[in-house]
Amino acid sequence: MAIVAIVGRPNVGKSSLFNRIIGRRMAIVDDQPGVTRDRIYGEGEHERRSFLLVDTGGLLPEGGDLLSESIRKQVLLAVQESDLLVLVVDGKDGLTTLDREVALFLRKKGKPVIVAVNKIDDPVHEEREFEGHALGFPDVIGVSAAHNRNMDELLDRIIELIFEKTQSPEDQPEGEISVAIVGRPNVGKSTLLNYLSSSERSLVTPMPGTTRDSVDSRVLIGGKPFRFIDTAGLRRKSRMGSDVEFYSLVRTHESIGRADVVVLLMEGSEICTDQDKKIVGLVIDKGKGLILAVNKWDLLEKDPDLGDRITRQVREEMSFADFAPLVFISGLTGRGVHKMPDKIAMVQFNRSRWLDASKTVALVRDVLAFERLPNDSRGRTLRIRSCSQVAVNPPAFAFFVNDRNIVTRSFERTVMKKIREMGDFEGTPLRIFWRSVRKGA
Repeated sequence: MAIVAIVGRPNVGKSSLFNRIIGRRMAIVDDQPGVTRDRIYGEGEHERRSFLLVDTGGLLPEGGDLLSESIRKQVLLAVQESDLLVLVVDGKDGLTTLDREVALFLRKKGKPVIVAVNKIDDPVHEEREFEGHALGFPDVIGVSAAHNRNMDELLDRIIELIFEKTQSPEDQPEGEISVAIVGRPNVGKSTLLNYLSSSERSLVTPMPGTTRDSVDSRVLIGGKPFRFIDTAGLRRKSRMGSDVEFYSLVRTHESIGRADVVVLLMEGSEICTDQDKKIVGLVIDKGKGLILAVNKWDLLEKDPDLGDRITRQVREEMSFADFAPLVFISGLTGRGVHKMPDKIAMVQFNRSRWLDASKTVALVRDVLAFERLPNDSRGRTLRIRSCSQVAVNPPAFAFFVNDRNIVTRSFERTVMKKIREMGDFEGTPLRIFWRSVRKGA
């Protein structure tokens, strides 16, 4: 998934443009002290194509020398970490010296840039768009984030540029499984990747945060093609001490988005942190396969009950991911790592599994018929008319009922459990959709 950064001086409408593109699908707000305003990123979508959008609020603060060294460093970082930049200028106030300095800086870097001349709220003001051409970029679009003018034109061009740059027919060969290795800093992600790929593909050092970007390694293991995506460590937001780490967080979410299976690596001495749980939640929301791996097993004090204790803790604290296999490994010594490729392949196979139609029929006729069905406040009982599997990656099931509003969460969990009992869906989340149908329809 490509990253698009919105840049520009203050008060030109960057946040309005971000909110117009993202709508209500905002993802994360980083409110660490010392930042002039919240830095936000979220997932944008247009014409069934998705991208990550970063609002670099406070990137170009007012006051001080034009493009001082600190500002240059931040702009350069945005250029390096993004696939496309949208430079926002104010169509009402016109171009400023700072706008021109930023444009000159960006032109020297060679990254694609779209100039969005904002606040063109009325067609009579469209001539103000032409001033944006003075910045020297071929793509200049007059928009109004506040009034939703020309947003489709802007999004069309964003999609054209990022997919022209980042997509190719070779991105994922047939049969290849993309695996994202994620976790907090210094839990051993790069060491595990290097052991699996038998190379020093990623920089390995005991300093957390040295893997700044996602690094792909394509390897054949047992004749099966894998693409391993190593990612920067996920820090708690309060510990993100630099802009580099902010973009590392964005890249990690991007890596999860383009993976088939995600391996969450936890250190044996510190498991099930809040950050671990948030990442598991994100993996489930995105419908990716999931494996929970406890690393650095060789460093833990030997105790015959240690494995059972950690297993109980993981299953209790991450009960919402009880479908995920749990493995104990040492990326340094290789203990248990040889089982990972087969485990990953198994999870992806289950993620693409179709349940036999006879089993979905039996699910309604024989299994759920003996369950206590929920009632609503008017005394109406849920009636399930039929069920069918409608998708894979992840597997999704549609239930046709008399009124979907009668369904309770506890009953949905019961249904999910019954589906898992009828087929091997270890490692993959499931989706259930409830559709209301009229009697006789």
